[in-house]
Amino acid sequence: MENVTMAAPLKQPIVFELEGFHISPGYGSSLFTLALFNFMVILLGNGVVACIIVIDKNLHRPMFIMLFNLVACDLLGATAVLPRLMMHFLMGQKKIAYIPALAQAFSVHTYGVAVQTILGAMAYDRYVAVCQPLRYHTIMTSARLQSCCTLAWVVALLCITVLFAFHMNVPLCGNVIQHVYCSNRAILNLACHPTTINNIYGLAMTWSVKSVIWLITAFSYFRILLASIKQGSADSIVRSKAFQTCSPHLVVYVLSEIAAMVIILSQRFPSVSPNIKKFFSILFIIVPPTINPIIYGLVSKELRVSIIKHFSLQVCQKT
Repeated sequence: MENVTMAAPLKQPIVFELEGFHISPGYGSSLFTLALFNFMVILLGNGVVACIIVIDKNLHRPMFIMLFNLVACDLLGATAVLPRLMMHFLMGQKKIAYIPALAQAFSVHTYGVAVQTILGAMAYDRYVAVCQPLRYHTIMTSARLQSCCTLAWVVALLCITVLFAFHMNVPLCGNVIQHVYCSNRAILNLACHPTTINNIYGLAMTWSVKSVIWLITAFSYFRILLASIKQGSADSIVRSKAFQTCSPHLVVYVLSEIAAMVIILSQRFPSVSPNIKKFFSILFIIVPPTINPIIYGLVSKELRVSIIKHFSLQVCQKT
């Protein structure tokens, strides 16, 4: 998309206008209801998982602590986009001030990178759990766990902070953001001059993070597969346990990659309508946060049992 230019750079306070979806009259309230329902499901599902992990001391283990970080990341992405999108559907609200626009864009990009780094840390944890079961507690100490979680967030925040540092002193000559939410590229498309350095850094950062996380995940699951085959030949229970341990993480990782791939492919077909492209662009924000708690709740026996136990206790106390 080419940069939009005007006669002179805009002066603060700058107020952007999000192009949003092209909605036919009468459909706004229905779309608002769907978005509200999706947002409530995200809050309920992730909230339940987070609360159970905090309450149940039996779940204070590396796998579930990392899941808690993933839940926090999912909530960051969903709350950055969905509330304003609902306002757009219900009231036609499209205006957003400069600082809130940067905050939304920063949150969305942080979510995008942090999901990858947290899933990478979870892949390493699963590798140690399956391939080094006797040394698992020696390797995944509290200090190592804190280091993995902190590193995942620090890498994401550092990458995105550098990305947005390029916004400093960049004059803007337009105020219409041709998207449904604010992003780094959508804002810099309004710059008065080309932003080549930001483009190069953004592509390099995205490629580097995805490549490193993919290598970590591929290595971890290759070693897990070998260990499962070797141990499972003597004991099928070992193979089943390895599958139960790793399948939630692997499904979540694959879903996030599919959502990202759909976004990339949709932008490569000019014939696709703008509304469809915009819808695909928010899939990675609304689909993983909705499905992740369901996947872990259904597949992880310990989490599922803990949720049922605590809800049963609440029902018994009320009756």
